[in-house]
Amino acid sequence: MTLQTELPPAPETDSELVTSGAFDAKQLVASLPQAVRKLNPRDQARSPVMFVVFIGAIITTALAIWHPSVFAWVVTAWLWFTVLFAGLAEAVAEGRGRAQADSLRKVKRDTVARVIGDDGSITSVPGSELTVGMRIVVEAGEVIAGDGDVVEGIATVDESAITGESAPVVRESGGDRCAVTGGTVVLSDRIVVRITTEPGQTFVDRMIALVEGAARKKTPNEIALDILLTALTIIFLLAVVAVGPMQQFAGEAADPIKLIALLVCLIPTTIGALVSSIGIAGMDRLVQRNVLAMSGRAVEAAGDVDTLLMDKTGTITFGNRRATAFHPAPGVPADELADVARLCSLADETPEGRSIVDLAGAHFSTALEDRGLEGEAGSVPRAQSRGPERSDGSPLVTVPFTAQTRMSGVDLDGVQYRKGAADSVRAWIGADATDVDSIVDDISSRGGTPLVVAAGTQVLGVVELSDVVKPGMAERFVQLRAMGIRTVMVTGDNPLTAAAIAAQAGVDDFVAQATPEDKLELIRREQAAGRLVAMTGDGTNDAPALAQADVGLAMNTGTSAAKEAGNMVDLDSDPTKLIEVVGIGKQLLITRGALTTFSLANDLAKYFAILPALFSTVYPQLDALNVMHLHSAQSAIVSAVVFNALVIVALIPLSLRGVTYRAVSPARLLRRNLLIYGVGGVITPFIGIWLIDLLVRLLPGMG
Repeated sequence: MTLQTELPPAPETDSELVTSGAFDAKQLVASLPQAVRKLNPRDQARSPVMFVVFIGAIITTALAIWHPSVFAWVVTAWLWFTVLFAGLAEAVAEGRGRAQADSLRKVKRDTVARVIGDDGSITSVPGSELTVGMRIVVEAGEVIAGDGDVVEGIATVDESAITGESAPVVRESGGDRCAVTGGTVVLSDRIVVRITTEPGQTFVDRMIALVEGAARKKTPNEIALDILLTALTIIFLLAVVAVGPMQQFAGEAADPIKLIALLVCLIPTTIGALVSSIGIAGMDRLVQRNVLAMSGRAVEAAGDVDTLLMDKTGTITFGNRRATAFHPAPGVPADELADVARLCSLADETPEGRSIVDLAGAHFSTALEDRGLEGEAGSVPRAQSRGPERSDGSPLVTVPFTAQTRMSGVDLDGVQYRKGAADSVRAWIGADATDVDSIVDDISSRGGTPLVVAAGTQVLGVVELSDVVKPGMAERFVQLRAMGIRTVMVTGDNPLTAAAIAAQAGVDDFVAQATPEDKLELIRREQAAGRLVAMTGDGTNDAPALAQADVGLAMNTGTSAAKEAGNMVDLDSDPTKLIEVVGIGKQLLITRGALTTFSLANDLAKYFAILPALFSTVYPQLDALNVMHLHSAQSAIVSAVVFNALVIVALIPLSLRGVTYRAVSPARLLRRNLLIYGVGGVITPFIGIWLIDLLVRLLPGMG
């Protein structure tokens, strides 16, 4: 007989990889003062393209003062607007970060900590004077004065000021949920925290510095793009310088203002103005999702990831395995198996132990009552010797679960009852459990975990624990596969269980019985083959692999060692969020590529607008290239300059939200990029310049 019960419905998961970041037009107005401050020459010099525009604006200003005209002043004004709008794009992105940083500053409080001395005495010390290694005691209602690890006790903590989540979290000594953050509040119980960071270097301090962009450095892709833009700028600069002598040779006086306008319109000003805002916005989108990236390089690396390592428990599966079925050995009644399994779990405080008690109690509620041992999991105190007595006075000795024995149970009426891993129970009874070997193998092959139950030397049967794959995971792995990312599940389970879960989840590969050394070796092997690797982790044993990975996403609930080793920290401690991080990295790269394509493509229209205008009086044949039928040379140049400035403002929202990324093949991605932003970059300026010309021709001096 096999008794089974239905699992509770699994919570729904978000199927969206990346959602657009919010954009508010009011941000443009609020960021104007900061944009004006960015007119400082030192700020302009950071972008070679915009520095050329900046110098051009200064020169045209001097020329307009020397020989004033409507044409000269209009061109000058719009060149300054171009420089201003470029600063505005970066100021808006930085402003969003500062707003988030202001909210984080509210978390910082100059609290008084109660420090435990070596002799056990407690002294009150200002939080700003805490040093690494100090131990502080924090009780319910008190603020944790600094970052650290819980070394004693267990408590619920309110971290809403940092994560935005209203639900409290549990922090306890030992394990992977011991890290606490300064500024959070203990809601219940009492804990002792060992400080792990110096004042001014806390997690909140680093978050503030990072979201403000103050510590942000250019990524390799940004540097490569800067080199490309600089090269194009130099090429066009030499070409425009050569136009002047050509005009004089053709018998037409060269106009420096026209040449400067030509240079500004031909160099890739659009992407040059937006490249900084794109990078800052990429990090900002991660912060909106409660992921703190330690550098822009980590965000971009996520976009180029080839191999993704994910832990099974808590990432691919829900984590807490539950008892779902009892499988009695031949000739053993099901109620006897359930009775002993529940008896062996009374002192087992793990989620698995509680689920066995729940399952047995739901269907065999009278079995333990007959023994006088009614109760719930954990209700029997742990003991290694004589323990509580039954209602008839006989002694009960509980045997708690340990990592060494991998068994738990009780000694009652001269009989030893045990439940645990199959190989551990075999070793304990000193014989093979041949009666249930097929059951054990069947459960393992289906991805479950078998626990063998024995009374003395008799095997009574097997309890099946199921680790359920989260809904939607298979679909997500399909999306990652479409991105060209190979997924690897890493688990400490046996190979049979690992293979079953891997097949059910749809990952490309798995590593069973993995040790920290195995994880590190796998990452190094992938990197040696030229691949970028990402992984998640929360424990101290994950720290080496997190540090080695190109993208290491550490959980905020994890140990300080894990958070220090990773280059990203997930404040929500949701390991599956790494999939979103990869999507945001892809989105950052495709946004920069799309806007670069648009910027280079719209130069084509400017050629048709300005070059015929420069030589139309000397070579009337060039008027055939005036396909937009622009009114005059002056109006054509002014229209091109105005469009050049306005398109930067028009693309600021796109640079902040990012181009929507879909998990498609690189070929389709390139084709979409060329069709939308390449063709669009050619067509849009023709329409825009023509419309602007209709208005510009009304100005005096544009005939």
